[in-house]
Amino acid sequence: MHYRSLWIALALVLLASFAVLGGVGLQAVRSGPPIPARVVTTDGRTLFDGETIRDGQNVWQSIGGQEVGSIWGHGAYVAPDWTADWLHREAVFLLDRWARERGAPAFVALDLEQRAALEARLEEQMRRNTHDPAQGTITVDPARADAFDALAAHYASVFGEGRDEYAIPRGALVDPDRQRAMAAFFWWTAWASAAERPGESVSYTQNWPHEPLVGNRPTGEAVVWSVVSFVLLLAAVGGMVWYFASRGEGSEAASPPGRDPLLGLSPTPSQRATVKYFFVVAALWVVQVALGAISAHYGVEGSGFYGIPLDRWLPYAVTRTWHVQLGIFWIATSWLATGLYVAPAVSGVEPRGQRFYVNVLFAALIVVVVGSLAGEWLGIQQRLGDHWFWFGAQGYEYVDLGRFWQILLFGGLAFWFWLMVRALRPALARRDENRPLLMLFALASLAIPLFYGAGLMYGQRSPLVTAEYWRWWVVHLWVEGFFEVFATVVIAFLFARLRLISVGPATRAVLFSTVIFLSGGIIGTFHHLYFTGVPSVVLALGAVFSALEVVPLVLIGFEAWNNIRLTRGAARAAWIGAYKWPIYFFVAVAFWNFVGAGLFGFFINPPIALYYMQGLNTTPVHGHTALFGVYGMLGLGLMLFCLRALKPGLAWKERALTAAFWLINGGLMAMVVLSLLPIGLLQAWAAVEHGTWYARSAEFLQTGLMDTLRWMRVIGDTAFAVGALLLGWFVFGIWTGRSFDPAKGRVEEGEMGIQPRSRSQPSAAE
Repeated sequence: MHYRSLWIALALVLLASFAVLGGVGLQAVRSGPPIPARVVTTDGRTLFDGETIRDGQNVWQSIGGQEVGSIWGHGAYVAPDWTADWLHREAVFLLDRWARERGAPAFVALDLEQRAALEARLEEQMRRNTHDPAQGTITVDPARADAFDALAAHYASVFGEGRDEYAIPRGALVDPDRQRAMAAFFWWTAWASAAERPGESVSYTQNWPHEPLVGNRPTGEAVVWSVVSFVLLLAAVGGMVWYFASRGEGSEAASPPGRDPLLGLSPTPSQRATVKYFFVVAALWVVQVALGAISAHYGVEGSGFYGIPLDRWLPYAVTRTWHVQLGIFWIATSWLATGLYVAPAVSGVEPRGQRFYVNVLFAALIVVVVGSLAGEWLGIQQRLGDHWFWFGAQGYEYVDLGRFWQILLFGGLAFWFWLMVRALRPALARRDENRPLLMLFALASLAIPLFYGAGLMYGQRSPLVTAEYWRWWVVHLWVEGFFEVFATVVIAFLFARLRLISVGPATRAVLFSTVIFLSGGIIGTFHHLYFTGVPSVVLALGAVFSALEVVPLVLIGFEAWNNIRLTRGAARAAWIGAYKWPIYFFVAVAFWNFVGAGLFGFFINPPIALYYMQGLNTTPVHGHTALFGVYGMLGLGLMLFCLRALKPGLAWKERALTAAFWLINGGLMAMVVLSLLPIGLLQAWAAVEHGTWYARSAEFLQTGLMDTLRWMRVIGDTAFAVGALLLGWFVFGIWTGRSFDPAKGRVEEGEMGIQPRSRSQPSAAE
């Protein structure tokens, strides 16, 4: 396939996909559940107004938001899903009240016929949509108003006095007005999950959560579109295999040169300046792993860490917020630093002042990381007053950092793109065989600040539906989408730079894989939004196109085998062995891409599966194996590749690196297989049998079996943590020189007849 046809295909995919994502998505946002002007009772009492609901959403965000339990299934997993919990508690309150009116002590004391009559009454009342658009009111029965008062008092106790089983510390929220406002927000999310859309027989959230008491059961669309996604996946996989089989054996591998092409090339000042980025990457990763262990332990002990009352200083909401944010920070830093390293090597020209600007960007990165983490602690501890949104934590998972820090980070990414362009410009001006790959490199670089900017499209008072829509643009399109395209191009260039693959076939392969990946990946964003207050068309599109996302992953073994084959080139060119471990990390990326993104991703993506599994531990199974297994492992591989290329003539002491690689991968697998996956499967069973509320309840999660399974995670976590420390030790040893092995000798630059350049001169691309 020629470059031109591939570029046309890519342009059509981008235009068509974003037209659908934007058009359908914005229409879905407009048709979201209404926030009324007032909620009133049939006897004329005003329960609360719309501003109270909006205030309550902000209160929930300010104390951690999605890092303390979840809403509509999105968020953390130790505390309940507040939507499902409220809905069930309200249903039980009403049934018990009506039973007492009939003279029974409780609903369960009634006979079967009486219970059936009250359940029918409950379902009719909860599902009837009494929103009046003209008056802007939602009208409820006085009994539901009493239920609200009772549940508001319950949640005031939970957040005021604390709950160990939810990892919520005493004093998390003590102001009575703010407590009642947050209760109003919880009520509204539960109302939207049961009230039917006008003219339809399904709720605003497509009948999620599963709650048989109020008639919340899977919709026909969820079942049908799940089946369609299964069939489409099989058809697309068959077509993909057919296509590759028709092409025959590929010829991308080039004969490796006798010596390392990077020997004798003196790193430019800006390339040397990127080294400190990688040291920060290693440090942030080690800290993130420690925070992950602490957050996981809160699921067992609730208020402490092996007897230490840690929640006084670092409550679960803070440790999980930091854990998630540091993951984004160090992975993105590794990829951005790789881009800064690669750009001068591509063009052979170091722009004037590039080192200074690289250092300025580094300083800005430190300010954003330290400032945002400090702000998140202060905000969640309620020490920023009304400024929590700007300088504290926004309360939305993966985009937790305050809006001020978010704007600074966006500016830093835009500044990074400018640095990339000024370094790439000379190479782009040359019309050689590298130009198509470099154009894709430049476009992927542009997409990184562009799609992170989607996180600025909602405000502090935006409805939850709007915030969720744009948040997933960041998480799915920025993290899972165009960063992957960027990384694919970088890896192709690095291998081409080492003359291990030919540029032309590699460029065509990257373009083709980008077209295939984005064909499903862009519209596939909708699979995150099935039950967030959007209509069923989003469910249909998300089901179909998220299935297409899996298609290219079934052939990921070819990528892994090609990478392994490159390391086996050491038999023909011994110098390739020096790049073995960076390449092995790329092999691990391919493995986890198939397992984490492919198998575990599709495991929860079909609507009927996610209906029962939304907000359960099956989600972090996918999250850990895909986010770290793919993007984190790729970040580590890119870091090692750049550190290796900066001093290619010096041999490494590989013992620590070898142990780190296997401990990290083995620990991740053990974490999933021994703990997260069994807990998730048992939760899914409970959700099917009893309802979502029960799968997330303390009654289910705080049992002996669940505690044992959580403790089983220690095995994988310990191995993973030791691997992280060993890798951090190795990287800092490169700084001190301890990780180099003088006993293995070195290849002198003069052996190749290439004279080392002056430090003031730029490197030349070969």
